[in-house]
Amino acid sequence: MTKTRIEVDHVARIEGHGDIHLEIADGKVERCEFAVTEPARMFEGMVRGRYFEEVPYISSRVCGICSASHTVTDILAIERIFGVEVTPRTRAIRQLLIYGSFLQNHATHLFVFAAPDFLGHKSVFPLADASPQIFEGALALKGLGNELCNKVGGRSIHPITAVVGGFTNELSPAEYIELADKMDSMLDFALQAVDLFNDFSVSSFETEGDMLAMVNPGEYPIVGSDKVQFVRAGISFDCQNINDYIEEYALDHSAAFLAVMRENKRPYFASALARVNSSWDALTEPARFAAAKAGLRPPEYNPFANNVAQAVEIVDALIRCSSICRALAKDEFEGTSTPVEFQVRAGRGVGFTEAPRGALFHELEIDNEGRIVSANIITPTSQNIANLEADMRLLATLLVEEGKAPDDIQLEIEKLVRAYDPCLSCSVH
Repeated sequence: MTKTRIEVDHVARIEGHGDIHLEIADGKVERCEFAVTEPARMFEGMVRGRYFEEVPYISSRVCGICSASHTVTDILAIERIFGVEVTPRTRAIRQLLIYGSFLQNHATHLFVFAAPDFLGHKSVFPLADASPQIFEGALALKGLGNELCNKVGGRSIHPITAVVGGFTNELSPAEYIELADKMDSMLDFALQAVDLFNDFSVSSFETEGDMLAMVNPGEYPIVGSDKVQFVRAGISFDCQNINDYIEEYALDHSAAFLAVMRENKRPYFASALARVNSSWDALTEPARFAAAKAGLRPPEYNPFANNVAQAVEIVDALIRCSSICRALAKDEFEGTSTPVEFQVRAGRGVGFTEAPRGALFHELEIDNEGRIVSANIITPTSQNIANLEADMRLLATLLVEEGKAPDDIQLEIEKLVRAYDPCLSCSVH
């Protein structure tokens, strides 16, 4: 018997720490594990007993990139419990805040984490010498995401202006126009990025799992809809009923929580690719054309296409943010962003947004005094790891059958992990 072991301790260029364990014997994959080695962070326990106003600020610390998403998701759960209805203007500003984290995350993932794989580099730093225009454009895009979060949320990470019922501060019309102009100025680079990532050669295979995303007819939703859809199965449900459709569990070899569809125990992938598959027709026209030019059309189930999907979402986000900013400057949204009045009451509620990496759920229970009784955070990465492990095994099997050398198999498996854009610190929540 010939046995090959591929061991990768602390996969590079992802957020957090995870190990790959792969064993191949006589041409068959015997073991394939992705072990998250992050310690438990206890955020659900940390907020128990806290007053509701404190919770969004605590939960935002789950992730430095997705902090805006965690803040807004917590606020949505609280508003569901209290019966709060916010104005269209507040909803628009929340979109801007979350899109800021999209620009932050997608720029970092694509150019710092993923691109070196395809350009023959060990890190992003050689890219500065080899392709200075790409490097500088990537930094500018990430900086624009930081600026958007900073101006709308009060800080580039862990926003402070978003509260239950509205915002404590809002930009002037001139500041909105300035942001819109900056969004427009980055559009050409974003379109070039779609072509760049489409040109990279990737392994051809399809995930066998499902995909999950927020949906709302006629929209490309990232916030404001409670409707969840398993794309392949065509199963839709209200996020308030999440425990009837998603089952969380743990494995001995990993510190992360994992998730599967409760009905059939099938793993799934929450991601930019899931969103493109579910809401393709609602992409802005330039983003949809760029995706079609890159060959990204639904149904697309190759997880490597998530890189292209994120590049397409950058185009889409820039256009949407520019439009929202100009509409806010012209006072075209009904109402103000000043927090609306509400009454504290007991209850349970689920907040739901699309974080950059995929669907994010916060489930809260609050007592009559406004204190947290229980909390559960279901992050995109915790939902994705079961599907990632299954895809690693599938890809490794295909590569072994093609007679690939161990070093080539290791590189392709690492590229797959990075294509998932995992945040392993969040997966243990």
